[in-house]
Amino acid sequence: MPVEHYENFPVASLLLPARLRPAVEAIYAFARSADDLADEGNAPPGERLAALSRYEEALDRIEAGDEVEGAVFANIASVRSQYGLPLRPLRDLISAFKQDVVTTRYAKLEELLDYCSRSASPVGHLMLFLYGTDSPRNLEDSDAICSALQLINFWQDVAIDWRKARIYLPLSDMERFGVTEAHLAEGIVDDAWRKLMRFEVNRARAMMLSGASLAIRLPGRIGWELRLVVQGGLRILERIEMADYDVFRRRPVLGPLDWLCMAWRALSMKIRLARMVHVG
Repeated sequence: MPVEHYENFPVASLLLPARLRPAVEAIYAFARSADDLADEGNAPPGERLAALSRYEEALDRIEAGDEVEGAVFANIASVRSQYGLPLRPLRDLISAFKQDVVTTRYAKLEELLDYCSRSASPVGHLMLFLYGTDSPRNLEDSDAICSALQLINFWQDVAIDWRKARIYLPLSDMERFGVTEAHLAEGIVDDAWRKLMRFEVNRARAMMLSGASLAIRLPGRIGWELRLVVQGGLRILERIEMADYDVFRRRPVLGPLDWLCMAWRALSMKIRLARMVHVG
């Protein structure tokens, strides 16, 4: 199983309370369908942006209390009515999807993290809101986890993104380590590439660990759900390292044995986290 941004939604998970499943599924359907508009098919950029603008218009109507057409939007309206769901995170997601249509390179890490703040962090904000645990500290740690997951997905999918004419590796990092677009086009795995990927893997791991205590603080099912998400991201990083950073020919995915490893680590996460943070 790969780490995919929206597949990190705990849709219909056994750990997700039954009362929240319809709300989470509605949010997932909104995000997944909008993301597909930005990524899938052969529509020209103008059509993609226009389609995403219709999502923004639907959010405007929902916020105004007007009726909306289509199951995706009607379900979001229902969740907003039932839970008081904030719409800002959904607007941020649409902003990120629009950016995907027109932006294919990121000069610096700061630009990439700004994108992550709209493409990844809203997921955590919405989940914490539904669980009633959206304190400032929890939101900050959630942002670190979600951004780390997004970066991990980028490092996992370097080859896939290249085929979509996108590079999420910060160009300044590529220049620093002597990596060019030829590495991506030809799947070159040399010392320069390994040094770059080692740097990016270590940064994503540090970011994940900086927010991972949230999974220990949160009670009950959401805590266990988040522990598995954190361990899944960390395990993908290990898989990248095991492949000697050759994500072109050995795209890291999680198999049954990885899930057993993740489950064990989730059970012992409090002790392991203290040890890893101390070592780091």
